[in-house]
Parts: sequence; structure tokens; C-alpha cells
Amino acid sequence: MSDLIRRDQRSVWHPYAPPSASPLFGVDSADGVRLRLEDGRELIDGMSSWWACIHGYRHPHIMQAVEAQLARMPHVMFGGLTHEPAVQLCERLLALAPQGLERVFLSDSGSVAVEVAIKLALQYWLAQGRPERHRLLTVRGGYHGDTFATMAVCDPVNGMHDFFRGALTEQVFAERPACRFGAHLEPHHTADLESKLDAHREELAAVIVEPIVQGAGGMWFYSADYLARLHALCESQGLPLILDEIATGFGRSGRLFAAEYAGVTPDLLCVGKALTGGTMTLAATLASPRICQTIGAAEPGALMHGPTFMGNPLACAAANASLDLLEQGQWSARVKAIEQQLQGELAACERLPGVADVRVLGAIGVVELREPVDMKVVQPAFVEQGVWIRPFGRLVYTMPPFVTEPADVSKITSAIHAVLSEHAG
Repeated sequence: MSDLIRRDQRSVWHPYAPPSASPLFGVDSADGVRLRLEDGRELIDGMSSWWACIHGYRHPHIMQAVEAQLARMPHVMFGGLTHEPAVQLCERLLALAPQGLERVFLSDSGSVAVEVAIKLALQYWLAQGRPERHRLLTVRGGYHGDTFATMAVCDPVNGMHDFFRGALTEQVFAERPACRFGAHLEPHHTADLESKLDAHREELAAVIVEPIVQGAGGMWFYSADYLARLHALCESQGLPLILDEIATGFGRSGRLFAAEYAGVTPDLLCVGKALTGGTMTLAATLASPRICQTIGAAEPGALMHGPTFMGNPLACAAANASLDLLEQGQWSARVKAIEQQLQGELAACERLPGVADVRVLGAIGVVELREPVDMKVVQPAFVEQGVWIRPFGRLVYTMPPFVTEPADVSKITSAIHAVLSEHAG
């Protein structure tokens, strides 16, 4: 055990881990799609650092933008002040997002962006004198964050927060969308959803879902027709729709925003993770005109929310640089190539005895197992294969940076097959 790991285990608490994390690997540096461990080994990053580093590490264009902003102004409070990087970023997000959104609220993380969206939905009804509209409807299999409002809309049974169930606001859950991506939607696929919408019509403040791709709640890809039907149902009831694109935004699903598959614009759209290309923490909540106008016209006339580092200039500069790279247009072909390669190379995993399903969409490859993995065994096994893959539960998946070369994608898929051949089943 290295001195770094020993010191870490005495003083650091890691995510989704006991007080002393194990197994643990020390990282010395990162470049391109590779992590260099303190012992000199190099790993191909198959996770994009939890799906954020879409351009790889230390991209020169983003680095230059951050360095230039650091020399000018690293931070300034956003209350009563503004600056060019933030204004430019908000303008660009509104131009790139599904058309019909009007204003952007910047925050520090994806969980907070979703908290802000929930808060806006609740305040939308309070502004109309309808305090009874206070519950949210969502679908099972979802994940929206680890703060209290977001935990309450994560899957209450199979999610990561069932331990806190008694302390969370009780929300309304419809069945997980059963219609797979690309399949034809049948009436029975939305029967439970429609029943729940009707039964709770007078108390719902909003519907919140991850569009097309359910992330950490199950890595499930569902029909664009389901999302289109959900949008139509919300429109017919005047019910705000929140789309959580924290994981899917900025190209991961094969479209810039997953909502584009269904051709819908939500009332509230949440983005984060890849917003800065994985360089700094930043997220945003985009709001429609009816949300903005309704809240602005009633007491108190303001959203009472203000993160200290809201609109951080360094983070906004990084985000603008990441958007520069996306607007060059090469990401789409790269994601398509990764998708085709993952489809071809992960197919061999379907024949392994412990595998329940294999699915791919965009730069997302998922192998679902019949039983949960043993992380103490599987995580080191992937490191020995020279790749960084972080499974959870029954899911072994990869979301590589968009700049990952075909040979490196093959190393990722080969490692998944090799590790599962030995340790699953």
C-alpha cells in the first residue's frame, strides 16, 4: 500500500464508500483518455470521470480558456454583478438547447440544478395560489442526485437512497418505461403513467424524468415515443415537465440533447457533468417563458436560491471552450463510430452465463448482469486489464470520452469481456 493510499484511508471519505475506502488507486496525472497511476501504470478511462470528460483530459483549448480567465478574474459574486463568460454561456445554452427556453440559472452541480428545477416548479404553482400542487411524478428506475429533493425522485426501491425513505418527501412513481429505445409504443406502455397522472392531477407540481437514457438508476434506454407521449400528456394538463439531461446532455446519447429524439421542449431542462468538458464543476437549469413570467409576476417575484459560486467565471470560461469544441461538429461522427464499435464488440458478452442483457446507445455501452458484481474483486481486475471501469450493482458499463480512438475502445470492450468471463456467472 502506498503512502498516498494510507493517508487517504486515515482522513478521506469517498463517494458511495465506507469511511475507509477500498480498493483505492492513486492517480498522479491525466492526459487525453489516459489516467496515470502513482505506480506508473496507465489506464484507459472508460468512464469519462463519471461521464463528464467528453473531450478527454487537459484539452489545450479548454486549458487555454481557463488560464486566460484565471489571469483576468477567477471569481466574483453573481449577486448584483455579472460578467462576459456567464452571459455568453447562457446565451449559447439557450441557442443550443431545444427551442422555447428563455432563461438560465447557473449552479455548482447536477444535483443542485435539479433542486433548482424542483423549486421553480413548486414556486410556479405557489405564484398561482395553488399550494396543493406540491408533489412530483416520475418513473421508476430514475436517478436525479443525492440531495434531499433529488433523492425523493430517485427510484425508491432499487435506487441508492431507499435507506432514507422515511425522511424523504413521498412522491408519485409510475412504472419504468417498458418500451425499449427504437421500439413501437403501444397503449399499455403508458397506461400506468396515465393512470397516475389522472389520479394525482390536483396535487402534482411537475413531472421529472431523464429523457431516453436512465442513468445511475439502471442504465435503461427507452422509446422516444414514450417521451413524446409524456410531453403531450403534460401539455394537456398544463403540467410542467422537467427533463434531467445531466448525464445525456452534450452528445452522449448521439444527439446534443436526448430530448431531440422525441422532438420535445420541456418547461425546465437541467444540464451539468459534460458542460465544462469535465474540467470544473458547473451546472445549469433552463426555464421556459411561462415559468419565468408566472414566477416573476407574483410575490416574492424572485427565485430565492443563490449558490456562493454561482456563475463562477473560471467554470463559465471552461464551459464556453467546451461548447466551442462541440460546435466544430466532429463529436457527432465520433459518437456514432463509438456506438457502432461498442455494438459490435460488446455483443460477445451476450453469450456469457452471468449476463442478462447488453445494450448500446450513442457512446454508452451497458452489460447488465444477473447478480451484482463484487467490487473488491472486479475493480482491481479492470485495473489489471489496463482500463478504468467503475461498475455498480448489476451494471458494468462504459461511457468513454468522445475522442477515444478505436484501438482504445477495443481495449475497453476486451477488458469487459475478459473480466466478466472470469468473475460473472
